[in-house]
Amino acid sequence: MAVDAIGVVANAATDVPRNALISQEDFLKILLTQLRFQDPLKPVDNEQFVAQLAQFSALEINRQQSEKVDSLLTIQATNQAIALVGKQVELRGAQAGTVGNVIAVSFSTGEARLTVQTPATTFVDVHLSDISLVR
Repeated sequence: MAVDAIGVVANAATDVPRNALISQEDFLKILLTQLRFQDPLKPVDNEQFVAQLAQFSALEINRQQSEKVDSLLTIQATNQAIALVGKQVELRGAQAGTVGNVIAVSFSTGEARLTVQTPATTFVDVHLSDISLVR
């Protein structure tokens, strides 16, 4: 899950491709297929089987930790957005160099979106990653 933050470039190249991840269900399918098609005269060694179960447990722990980190990042992005209310910010992207005041934060899309008012216009649905400088 990508989380918006001040100064972060949207869609950074560090994102992990969706097809590079293996789910708990995928791992179980692989393990069951291996057990189903093993040679009856040479069954899987107990040590190998226990090692695979340990890998499965580690995979589940990593998945849970990843979900918790995503939750913490979402909370941090929310805190950043709320802290910007009343602050003067400089925008990047299509509005590069534009300076305005953050007058509101909305969460209608599930993520924090800012409303930035400049002397000329008001920008709605500004992402945190569109903020280049807080003054």
